[in-house]
Amino acid sequence: MGIAHLGMWRLVVAAFLLIQGTAGLAFAQGSENYIVRFREGTSAADRASVVRGAGAAVGVDFGRARAASVRVPNGNVLIALQSNPSVLSVIPNRPVFAFQNGKGKPGSGGGGSTQVVPAGIDRVGRPTLTSNGSGVGVAVLDTGVDLSHPDLAGTVNAANAFGAASCQDDEGHGTHVAGIIAALDNTADVIGVAPQATIYCVKVLDNAGSGSDATIMSGLEWVLDNHASVAPAIKVVNMSLGRSGSVDDNPAMHDLITALAGAGITVVVAAGNDATMDVGSQIPAAYPEVMAVASTTALAGTNQCRHLSAPIAADTASYFTTDGTGVIVSAPGEERENVSRACFISSVGILSTRLGGGTKRMSGTSMAAPHVAGIVARYYQAGFQANDIRQYLQLDAERVGSAPLDSPTSQYSYDGVREGVAQAP
Repeated sequence: MGIAHLGMWRLVVAAFLLIQGTAGLAFAQGSENYIVRFREGTSAADRASVVRGAGAAVGVDFGRARAASVRVPNGNVLIALQSNPSVLSVIPNRPVFAFQNGKGKPGSGGGGSTQVVPAGIDRVGRPTLTSNGSGVGVAVLDTGVDLSHPDLAGTVNAANAFGAASCQDDEGHGTHVAGIIAALDNTADVIGVAPQATIYCVKVLDNAGSGSDATIMSGLEWVLDNHASVAPAIKVVNMSLGRSGSVDDNPAMHDLITALAGAGITVVVAAGNDATMDVGSQIPAAYPEVMAVASTTALAGTNQCRHLSAPIAADTASYFTTDGTGVIVSAPGEERENVSRACFISSVGILSTRLGGGTKRMSGTSMAAPHVAGIVARYYQAGFQANDIRQYLQLDAERVGSAPLDSPTSQYSYDGVREGVAQAP
């Protein structure tokens, strides 16, 4: 993973990077395997009664979406649920995965006594004394956050969709994402886009970076229930995760996203790591209410391949990124792409916080989205309202009309829109 190679006369992608490539094949052991949507007016007690009466087991009740996750033991129970007059539909509880390009390698230049400003932070705009996310809450729906990492001190142990008391990260992806958003401005490790923002840790993915529609919905409901009562209030949600699908394949989850937008909360989502797909086929990135973010290089790479005329430049579309007209803006999802003498591309990841302390590098649209989430936090700090931020994020982007530059890989296809690279206000 993280490698593309040269064919006879052109660069081609060697392997698909999409971690969620097994989506729809199986459900995690013990997970609820369906989501039942109920008609308006069906109470929580009635929902539980319908599920149990059909012979199924209730998992999580989603009051705001009038739905429940359920475990269905056999086809007869499924038919009984589908035929109940209180039930609108019964849909699969589909697997959801972190969008990351491999696990990354330990970073250099961080984790010591000198703080590093990662290339992605430089590209989108370093924080300042008056633009640093202060007073803004950002909910990170992911694998959790390393609550003991010194560069993430102040992270709120908010919610765990798997029922445990702690949101502690046990995989590493969420810790890396949180660091891009809000790693502290101190003397060690790295600095985030919005180092004074408050991270709310909402664990919706397990120790393999996997979850389901139901765990994502649990996290979204927690944000809806608590965003206004916590201090600082949650104004931004980051989801560096997803699955293949369509906008209408889980209306209950879409309803929760719509409710967040209605509550004045900006939801930032990774576009996906499959260059063969359109963002319209990635959930939740396809939802029109979210801000879908594609990945670019922050710096120019090196080139030793005689079939490539020049190094892969800064602001080039990452060879793995999902794209499409639904992408609102691009942002660095990797530091650079280097091309070897054998014409292989290697991705040098974004440097951010590592589970267990210090730093590491990771690549993916998972890393692009939190750059934008940090930028959005700084817009809120500056007094912008949710309805205006999407417009200003697009207006303030750099190189609109010229970037992202085309990737030299044949896998990448220009979608007709060069939306520019996100810039902090």
